Order: sequence, then structure tokens, then C-alpha cells
Amino acid sequence: MAPQTLQSRHEHKLPVVDDDTDQRTERVQRAQWLRAAILGANDGLLSTTSLMLGIGAIRHDRWSMVLSGLAGALAGACSMAVGEFVSVSMQRDIEEATVSQYAKTNTMKGEENNIIGKETLPSPYKAAAASALAFLCGSFVPIASAMFAAHNTVRTVVIVVVASLALALFGGVGAQLGGAPIRVSAVRVLVGGWIAMAITYGLLKPFEKEE
Repeated sequence: MAPQTLQSRHEHKLPVVDDDTDQRTERVQRAQWLRAAILGANDGLLSTTSLMLGIGAIRHDRWSMVLSGLAGALAGACSMAVGEFVSVSMQRDIEEATVSQYAKTNTMKGEENNIIGKETLPSPYKAAAASALAFLCGSFVPIASAMFAAHNTVRTVVIVVVASLALALFGGVGAQLGGAPIRVSAVRVLVGGWIAMAITYGLLKPFEKEE
């Protein structure tokens, strides 16, 4: 639970949380988890697609693109998992310290300590696993697309088209969960993805290997 929320409860002396508040908090947390998963999948999709397009610009064989995508997916998933684990662990430590201080303050004042328990705090292990899994799911889109096209030009076009559709979908879903305009957000994510793909492809194209 956020320190600001605890501080607000302390100032208004409302240590007891009713069932409706608990249910609303749970729904918000679920929406946040789902939105984080969408963003993680979007990261996996865009970074893996850009990497594969960059490799495709210098090597024309299918397996070079596929293997580079697999390597990028695994490396990215591990990086996301470690980063999420460290971030959530720090958040959990801060929240535990805040809860402990709140409990001590109430004890000194003789007030009831009906506050959240450790089981309601975010789990860094679950967050790390969810982040890695979401990244891998997003990475699977361009990797699977590359397997079904033998010619390099066709394969590149297929990857870009499929990735574009997935980017628009992820952007729209993420916007809906966040309460933002769906069309504007989807277009923003799509255009940003195109720019990332174009930069990666364009920078590596001069190093194209003749086969």
C-alpha cells in the first residue's frame, strides 16, 4: 500500500478499511498488473522485432533472424525480470517500513492497529516472473512470423506487418486499461514502433553481407 495512502489514513484516523474499499483496491491492483503485462509484451514485441530487422538487413538467411530473435527474447526477459525484482523489492521494503512506523505511532497513542499485512504487499518474485513472461509473449510474435517466410524481403515485410498489428492492439488495450484515448494511444505506439524499426534497420543496412 502506498505511503501516501497510509499517511492520509493516519491524518484522518481511519485505520479500518471496509470491504468496499478492499474490493476497489483489489480491482485497481489487478488492472495495474494487467496493464504492466501489456506494456511488458509491447517491449518484448518491439525490441525483438527491431533486433530481427537489423539482423535481416545484414544477413539474408532465415535462421540468423530467428536465432537473433530468440537471443534477444531471452536476454530481454532476464533483464526485465531482474529489473522488476529489484524495483518491487525496494518498493516492498519502503512500504514495510512505513507500515511498521504507522503501527508504532498507533501503539504509542493507544489506537487500534488494523493495518495491512505483509501478504497484501507486492511480491517481487511474482512481479519478476510476470514481467519476464510478458516480454517473452511479445517476443514470440516476430519470431513466429519469421519462421513462415523463406525469402528475406517477404520475411521482412511479414514481420513488420504482423508486428504493426500487434503494436496497435497492445497500445489500444493499454490505453483502455489506463483510461486514455484508445485511437490516439494506438497510433502513438504504432508510429513509435515504426521509428524504432526504421532506425535499427537503417543503421545496420550499410553493413549488409553479400551472399
